[in-house]
Amino acid sequence: MDPRMQQRVAAVFAAHGVTEIRWNEPMARHTTWRVGGPADVFVVPQSVDEIAGALRAAGELGLPWTVVGRGSNMLVLDGGIRGLVLKLADPVGWIEVDGHRLVAGGGRSFVSAAHVAIRHGLSGLEFATGIPGSVGGAVMMNAGAHGGEVKDILAWADVMDGRGEIRRLARADLRFAYRYSRLKDEPGVVIAAAFDLEPGDREEMLSRVRAWSMRRASTQPLSQPNCGSVFRNPEGTHAGRLIEEAGLKGLTIGGAQVSPKHANFIVNLGHARASDILMLIRRVQETVRERFGIELETEVRIVGEPLPASGG
Repeated sequence: MDPRMQQRVAAVFAAHGVTEIRWNEPMARHTTWRVGGPADVFVVPQSVDEIAGALRAAGELGLPWTVVGRGSNMLVLDGGIRGLVLKLADPVGWIEVDGHRLVAGGGRSFVSAAHVAIRHGLSGLEFATGIPGSVGGAVMMNAGAHGGEVKDILAWADVMDGRGEIRRLARADLRFAYRYSRLKDEPGVVIAAAFDLEPGDREEMLSRVRAWSMRRASTQPLSQPNCGSVFRNPEGTHAGRLIEEAGLKGLTIGGAQVSPKHANFIVNLGHARASDILMLIRRVQETVRERFGIELETEVRIVGEPLPASGG
């Protein structure tokens, strides 16, 4: 974006109450894979009003917009993201507990929300201790682990549209399915979500969480940059099992590798580009299709643009 356009964008955003903008922000700083090109206009809203202002400014300027949370379930391509990127983080990550209901802002860490529930003796969110994303992202993709899913406990979600208007969607309105909600197809920002929980024994919950944590540490490559599970599990089987049986564990392209520890994880060896990861994803899909006749679908969200091809 050239300086004159930046001046215009800054003026419109300021008129809508958004004063702090980062230009050409490297998305590698904001994804757990540690890859990704620049965002044209990058904003970390400090309030719900600022989220609305940023979306209205983007609409006035005709800029596309993308929402990111903790960056744990997304691959940003090397060419970066055009338009506005809204990063929901701690400033819009408030939390409160009222009886058996926990309500959290969309920017709240899902892991943190789970631990707050446990501290209050509320059960139902323990599965979230293994999902390093935001509450908003978890609702959007119906995140799940250890037999639990968002759809099992969600009461409602407040979702903001591109005009900055909020509507409350009940569980049924979100049309949840396996790693899916309607928000994957309809642009919106999860401002807050309410979860209905049950009384539970704190020590029993903590014991269960510790056991899951130990198992993850022994079976997942937690010490290397990754995005979590890359592929959805096909009906009746597991993506990791198919990838392993296809002999793909350890397969490396550039700086990206199918983890030798867990085949449904792709890790950044320290110098990966998004293109390496994308090529590895496509290679895995092609091999599993040829070997088993099964089409692996990505669980990870792929956003942004590739780098332009260099001329000869």
